[in-house]
Amino acid sequence: MFNATSISGFSSSDSIESPLSGYGWSSELAEEFAPLAEAGLVPARIVRVDRGQCDAVIADPETGEARTVRLDTRPVGDADMINCPCTGDWAAADLYAQPMAAVSALLPRSTAIIRKVAGKRSDGQVLAANVDTVLIASSLAADPDLGRIERFLALAWESGAEPVVVLTKADLVDDAEFIRADVEAVAPGVTVLVVSAETGEGIDVLRACTPGTTAVIGQSGVGKSTLTNALAGTTAMAVQEAREVDQKGRHTTTTRELIPLPGGGVLIDTPGLREVGLYGGEGVDLAFADIAELAEDCRFHDCGHRSEPGCAVQAALEDGSLPQRRMDSYLKLQRENEWIASRSDARLATERLKKWKTINKSMRAAGGSVKR
Repeated sequence: MFNATSISGFSSSDSIESPLSGYGWSSELAEEFAPLAEAGLVPARIVRVDRGQCDAVIADPETGEARTVRLDTRPVGDADMINCPCTGDWAAADLYAQPMAAVSALLPRSTAIIRKVAGKRSDGQVLAANVDTVLIASSLAADPDLGRIERFLALAWESGAEPVVVLTKADLVDDAEFIRADVEAVAPGVTVLVVSAETGEGIDVLRACTPGTTAVIGQSGVGKSTLTNALAGTTAMAVQEAREVDQKGRHTTTTRELIPLPGGGVLIDTPGLREVGLYGGEGVDLAFADIAELAEDCRFHDCGHRSEPGCAVQAALEDGSLPQRRMDSYLKLQRENEWIASRSDARLATERLKKWKTINKSMRAAGGSVKR
């Protein structure tokens, strides 16, 4: 059987550059993968996932060059969608599995963009894994929805990656810089760029802000696929025009796909997101860092920022330095987080109860008993 440690870059002690380095492979990953390599498994980065299978890039065992293979993902499937293989995941591939090559294990993720699934369910869905930078695309062809940008920022911060807001289609407006100032006000500590894929404005600056693995998220019609093509320097993704009547887009991109960039690094294009449900965590506090900073001056450390005396947040609302719209958005996202936390706790409790019922049933059938 092929010994994966013989391929350059697979062994943590190998100093030769791996053919997967352009896809984010590093010495840290090589060290983590070493035990799997000893078992004859090959590192692979998942490019796209489709119905129990995925396309993944590997270093060919024969030539040592990067190539794409089709892998069965069912061996690592999971009832919890968060744990299922996703675009951007690093995996251990068994090229000799039957009836087809398969994913044998997933490496731990450094970051993950997770949203709540649509509807009233509290489950999470991973949009992309092991991402360094999240580009939040918003079109200048229509007035930016500041509340939606705040929601995307909370989603990006929660992932563990660095968010960057990209205002696209700058060639269609004359007041792009004025709009950027409005967006910067709701994105404290975040880089906000104005770009045009049509004229090339801002693309070089954006390219310099996207080393490593970058994911592009946003609504349909904001120019994500066009932006991807501009960064990739090729027509990697199909594009469609947004409707002129309301500048809303059609779902041109239907799956998440990892695309190598000419200067190194990779980009993950994602389908347009109509619904952006948060999945809990500290993303909201990071997206509203200005409110968190104000709260430090409140008289009470557990201030609810409603009617408590000495509330610095309420004082900022009264003097106009903190817009009421932003405060309302913050409270709304906080309520969503609290709801997700309560539903997740209830779901986990139900799963634990079901597990123990199954164990007890099995033990009774075997004539024994089990204590919790």
